[in-house]
Amino acid sequence: MDQLDVALIEALHDNPRVGDLELSRITRVARATVQSRLSKLVEAGIITDFGPQIDLAAAGHSVQAFVTLEIAQGSLDAVTDELSAMPNVLEAYVTTGTADVVCKIAATTHEDLQRILLAIHSSRTVARSTSVVVLSDIVKTRSLPMLRAGAVSSAVRAPAYRAHRD
Repeated sequence: MDQLDVALIEALHDNPRVGDLELSRITRVARATVQSRLSKLVEAGIITDFGPQIDLAAAGHSVQAFVTLEIAQGSLDAVTDELSAMPNVLEAYVTTGTADVVCKIAATTHEDLQRILLAIHSSRTVARSTSVVVLSDIVKTRSLPMLRAGAVSSAVRAPAYRAHRD
């Protein structure tokens, strides 16, 4: 990824409903360049979604928790299916260490959280679960700072372009 790719991603992040023409104005490159680069970013799987970001608390799911699962040997597929069927499971990752899987879940209330935790723990494939309730976000999910730091210089930029973000 180069600086233009990052600039396009940043422009989309800041202006999710913007079209190609406006992206070309924001990034100061030709519209055809914007279209070509976006197509390549999508084809490469770097841009995976153009959907809106959702504030879960504003949507009524203000209670969130991380749950670690120790699962029975050979049951990863079953756990994957079970967690995928639970709408309150936002994310789940296979991990190293004492936990086999780490999940992020959201609930409407603490009672709802308890119901979800009991449903997860009732699985025959889950040997043990541990949960940690999120009190507040101090660094929200992000990728732009890392992408900016790793972007290679791009000679494709128009001479008038100056990076305007920190």
